[in-house]
Amino acid sequence: MSDPRTTPSIFTRGAVDLSALRSAAQTATRPTAEVPDAHGPTGAAGGAAPGGVAVIDVTEATFQSEVLERSLTVPVVVDFWAEWCEPCKQLSPVLERLATEDAGAWVLARIDVDANPRLAQMFRVQGIPMVYAVVGGQPIDAFSGVVPESQLRQWLDAVLKAGGVEVATPEDPRLEEADEALITGDLDVAEQAYKKILSESPADAAAEAGLAHVALARRVNGVDPNEALATAETLPDDVPSQLLAADIEVLTGHAERAYARLVRLVRRTAGDDRETIRKHLVSLFTVAGPDDPAVAGARRALASALF
Repeated sequence: MSDPRTTPSIFTRGAVDLSALRSAAQTATRPTAEVPDAHGPTGAAGGAAPGGVAVIDVTEATFQSEVLERSLTVPVVVDFWAEWCEPCKQLSPVLERLATEDAGAWVLARIDVDANPRLAQMFRVQGIPMVYAVVGGQPIDAFSGVVPESQLRQWLDAVLKAGGVEVATPEDPRLEEADEALITGDLDVAEQAYKKILSESPADAAAEAGLAHVALARRVNGVDPNEALATAETLPDDVPSQLLAADIEVLTGHAERAYARLVRLVRRTAGDDRETIRKHLVSLFTVAGPDDPAVAGARRALASALF
């Protein structure tokens, strides 16, 4: 398994014991699956794809029927979220849109960790957003934090293949190969692949994001995340420590926290230090991509700090 500190936070999980959940849920009344709850992490109605459900909200009482039993016929992607979780508000809308676009090829099951702490405990959820793929009644893979949409699509394609679902040929196989190298930790191959795409398509935002993610992965290679964050806490004006802490926060799904950290640092610095921080923050914006709503807000905050 690749080191999650040097690659996107996508990894294979060990076995999860769901026997207690199965026995507890067997007495629950099965809800009507075709009518998703109108409330979720985005506050919008869940989409229903033609011929089946695309997005549903799940509780411990409905987990047996809506996740375990459903996964016997179609892959179920379980999104652990909470209303207070800002990274969840970045990831969940993308998952919902992809579930609807895929027209029932897989189902997105949303679980509020605050309302369902036992489910979160059984799945060993230590941070959110946390996303599991369940196929044939068992979790087969998972990732934590916010990842670029191109990598999320690749992960979903692998889940669909594991579930025996035919996956459409990707629009750009070059990007798929580059993302695969990044996910598996082959940073040199990924870097060259992204650069080749950009040499042929200079405005390719996905390739730009991938290349920025390679640089981010290299910066945190071999770093102890907890130690780095603790150092940044004790040295609030040390620029290298703050930049490294921001990198770790982005990789662990706390991008908005990272942006705010560096904007505050910009306000306290001048000259070369300020320019170094600005460039670093812009590189983190590139990792997220131009359509990320958190980036738009952080750009405005950065502009205010600079001028």
